[in-house]
Amino acid sequence: MTVRTVHAATRLRTTLDEHPLPDRAVLVAGDRIEAVGSLGELTEAYPGVRVRRWPGTLGPALVHDGPLPPAPSPRERVHALFRAGVAAVPAAFLTDPGLRAAAVRNGLAVLDRPRPPVVVTGGRADLAVLTDDGSCLATVVAGRLVHRRA
Repeated sequence: MTVRTVHAATRLRTTLDEHPLPDRAVLVAGDRIEAVGSLGELTEAYPGVRVRRWPGTLGPALVHDGPLPPAPSPRERVHALFRAGVAAVPAAFLTDPGLRAAAVRNGLAVLDRPRPPVVVTGGRADLAVLTDDGSCLATVVAGRLVHRRA
């Protein structure tokens, strides 16, 4: 049985360049985006679905564009990315086998070439909730909540 979760925020953007729209939400099933619509439409279509409400702007998780931040262990380096709203990194930045293993084990997408992040039905459920100042409140990687700021 696939667990479904609706992620709803004050605003939603499906690309980083798009103007955020109010009253939109994303239905995640497993590691995929199943639907994008209004919160009302999604909860009506999926009664009893778990709903996570977030303040801020929900959108695609980021693709990291540089070396991973320093930290005491490969796992902590990957989690530093999650705290920044990142769910993907180009393979060129994961040359250390231990770091690559930590990235894969934690669900970070390893990209052969950069791609623009997008929220699209059928796509991998990589989402981030950002505040107006750009700080990350929550990160979802392949449908799994990996970071939530307290």
